[in-house]
Amino acid sequence: MDVSLLLEYGWVLLVLIGLEGILAADNAVVMAVMVKHLPEKQQKRALFYGLAGAFILRFAALFVISYLVNIWQIQALGALYLMFIAVHHFINKNRDGSHKEGKKQSGFWMTVLKVEIADLAFAIDSILAAVALAMTLPDTNLPPIGGLDGGKFLVIFAGGLIGVIIMRFAANAFVKLLHKRPSLESAAFLIVGWVGVKLAVYTLAHPSLAVVPEHFAHSALWKAIFWIVLLAIAAGGWFFSGKETKQQKEAIQTLKKAQNEV
Repeated sequence: MDVSLLLEYGWVLLVLIGLEGILAADNAVVMAVMVKHLPEKQQKRALFYGLAGAFILRFAALFVISYLVNIWQIQALGALYLMFIAVHHFINKNRDGSHKEGKKQSGFWMTVLKVEIADLAFAIDSILAAVALAMTLPDTNLPPIGGLDGGKFLVIFAGGLIGVIIMRFAANAFVKLLHKRPSLESAAFLIVGWVGVKLAVYTLAHPSLAVVPEHFAHSALWKAIFWIVLLAIAAGGWFFSGKETKQQKEAIQTLKKAQNEV
């Protein structure tokens, strides 16, 4: 790889680390809220299963998506899904104001099942966002893996791995950051929606559709527009923060008790 290619790949990886960090922290908050009604020992076991499930499901999603990613119908579904979860987040936020704990408390294994379902949703969100970010990177001379260029696959793989590591070792730090800057969570979902727009543009430029000129999806102009808007969203999330929620306060207490033992 030449220097410019390395810089472009490195920049995307840095953005992925930031996005994965926020999504991993959100995943950790959800897991903590879902298990906090259990006795302390069971909380630790449920969080252990949740982290193991997050690891397995993220990489399963990566390998499945890598084989399907060049099919424009899959790209279109991915774009729609990313935009949907962004809109869904804000609808739920306006309705509930936070992640909402169920009124009826579940037993241990039902709680574990719910945690794994949440993990699956976060895994799909995470990998689709990573794929959408990596799709318009230039190809490398590395051998392809699945339907992806080897360099793109490695960037996505690294992002997914870092997300799981963050969830295991740095969840407290990111949850604390979300407490200090709660709007970062909404900014992360806005970024996910904006990444969905990027994937939609890439899909519309597919030769089978040609709704958008193919060169535009890879042009410097579109890349500049995309990154300027993404950075503006991130900056807005940093500077325009609201107040932490009660659920976030409870979640970090659960994570503090359990994180060292999972």
